[in-house]
Amino acid sequence: MPALHTLNRYSFLRWLLVVVCVSFPLALLARDPKTKAKPAVSPPVFASDDDEADEEATRFATKIATPLIGDLTSFAGLEAVTLEGVGLVVGLNGTGGDPAPSAFRTALMEDLKKNGLANPNAILQRPDTALVLVRAKLPPLLSKGEKIDVEVRVPDSAQASSIAGGWLMEVYLTEQAFVPGRGVLKGHAYAKAEGAILTSGIGSDAANNPALLKQGRVLGGATVLKERDLSLYLRNDYRSIRNATRVAESIGQRFHDFDKQGIKKAMAEAKTDQKIELSVHPKYKNNYPRYLQVIRHMAFKEDSVAMRVRMQKLKQELFEPDMADEVALQLEAIGGEAVPILKQGLTSPLIEVRFHSAIALAYLGNTEGLPVLIEAARTERAFRVFALAAISTVEDAEAHLGLRELMNDSTPETRYGAFRALWTLDPKDPFIRGVTLGLPENVEAKKNRNLGDYKLHVLQTTGEPMVHATLRTRPEIVIFGVDQQFLAPLYLTAGRHVMVTAQPGSATVSLARFEVGKPDERREVSARVADVIRAADELGATYPDIVQMLADASKQKNLPTRLAANELPEGGRIYYRPNSDPTKPGSKKGTKVGKDNYMPNLFPEQNEPDDVAARKAKEKKEGDGSANMANVPSKSASASNDEPPAQTDEPNARKAVPVKPTTKKDEAKPKRSLPWFGGSKK
Repeated sequence: MPALHTLNRYSFLRWLLVVVCVSFPLALLARDPKTKAKPAVSPPVFASDDDEADEEATRFATKIATPLIGDLTSFAGLEAVTLEGVGLVVGLNGTGGDPAPSAFRTALMEDLKKNGLANPNAILQRPDTALVLVRAKLPPLLSKGEKIDVEVRVPDSAQASSIAGGWLMEVYLTEQAFVPGRGVLKGHAYAKAEGAILTSGIGSDAANNPALLKQGRVLGGATVLKERDLSLYLRNDYRSIRNATRVAESIGQRFHDFDKQGIKKAMAEAKTDQKIELSVHPKYKNNYPRYLQVIRHMAFKEDSVAMRVRMQKLKQELFEPDMADEVALQLEAIGGEAVPILKQGLTSPLIEVRFHSAIALAYLGNTEGLPVLIEAARTERAFRVFALAAISTVEDAEAHLGLRELMNDSTPETRYGAFRALWTLDPKDPFIRGVTLGLPENVEAKKNRNLGDYKLHVLQTTGEPMVHATLRTRPEIVIFGVDQQFLAPLYLTAGRHVMVTAQPGSATVSLARFEVGKPDERREVSARVADVIRAADELGATYPDIVQMLADASKQKNLPTRLAANELPEGGRIYYRPNSDPTKPGSKKGTKVGKDNYMPNLFPEQNEPDDVAARKAKEKKEGDGSANMANVPSKSASASNDEPPAQTDEPNARKAVPVKPTTKKDEAKPKRSLPWFGGSKK
């Protein structure tokens, strides 16, 4: 038995050896001799988001010229939005009429029914009512509750012959668009309008042009109901969330405000990867075009070292007159760190360099440039509108005193422009504080007397006496010189019901109100213009009635002093730089300052494109008879600084960059009759 077990064990080992010897060669034969072992592969490494951000952040930092926000973006929402509606004018003196069937009549009847009137047809058929088309232009960055002008026009199909003395009933104004197949569609109501109508025929011979009595304006008659946004859009090749956020943060660091709770609020917010929504900084509220220019001149991406290098370069370029404007904007965009450089600009012998430096300093809250701005407003008409707007932002006693002194100037637009700038700076300044007229004594009186309130300012100035009436935006009468009086004999009217008379040689003026069904009212006041205006207001005269009374008095020579209207400084004028070589032919070259439709909204007349276009179209056709009020002189009668001045003695004057020769359109333009007041509406 042991021998059997031993045999079995040797047999098992022998078979195991055979299996190993056979299987190993087979495994070697099965392997591909060309196959090599692959080294171990580590997982792929991807660039992190932080690395990508760093790469994009240095995209512009390596450029020689610092990229500005304006190079990457464009603004949207700068154009004024046209708002329209159909309204009803009441209180006419039999000059209304039943409008013909039309879409306008249908729309008005629907509105009247919505207001609870059971029989609107009976109202439209009355001779003291008229259907009118209402239009307003809504500029950007207006807050809810602010006022804008309203244009009123009788449609051609209506029978009304005049809307003089009428009152526009409340009407909502909407953005409208014509869609083929669906007709006119209305958008949101952005404003509501109401008020006394100032007709286009004031101070003109309406008998020869009756169409003027069928159109007019309600000054500040529309109340803004919905604010408009102003947005900044990145160009498509720079579109990204990161870039939009970076732009918003750059603007927010430079411009911010505080809410009612004292929490810091940035003036820009990135809404999408392309859109940045802007809010206007309070400092630029009355000159938002300047605000937009400053934003465009802000650096998109710049570290502190690069900014210092750029500031040194700007310091040298500031003293070049052809570059001073752009350089001052870049320095203003940098902020307070640029103030020392701008102060050096005030030492330049060239007024152009001093002016641009002073403008930037004013918006940075520095007062050292005020004397330069006051000088520019007084002596250089091309700079006047911008200088006055900048002064109105400086809360300093020197600014108040300087504007008061400018109201004694001989140029009407300088005087009234200084008044408006001071009113913007501080409406409660004792020198200009006025009284509000047109306010009824109680609620019942308001129902019976549809009056729109307006302002009367009497200024104790030392210059030539002048009475100024506005035909835009804010209804107000400014009397420059407290002792101005009407001359007797006098016979005037202030509206349909108020008579103003004075006997020859009389030192007093009698006013009487006669209206059917109401007791007569009388006033006896001195012949001072301010006293007569106050008495007429007490008897129910509206602002259009007062303006018409003044125009008639001027035409009849009962008002011996100058009557002016809308004397506002303008932009887009030509400034002639001094040249160091006065003997050289053609040494005077002009450069245009500002643009017609890009002016400070402190002077809103300049911001309406329709008016600018109408002015350019009518430049060559206007003459002395274009004045829209009897005694309003044309602009050509005023001293003009658009003509090349005599050679100055400014030392070290640098040569200006050659520009094309000035043409007739660059010369002083006459004061254009506004299309709604004595002119023609295209």
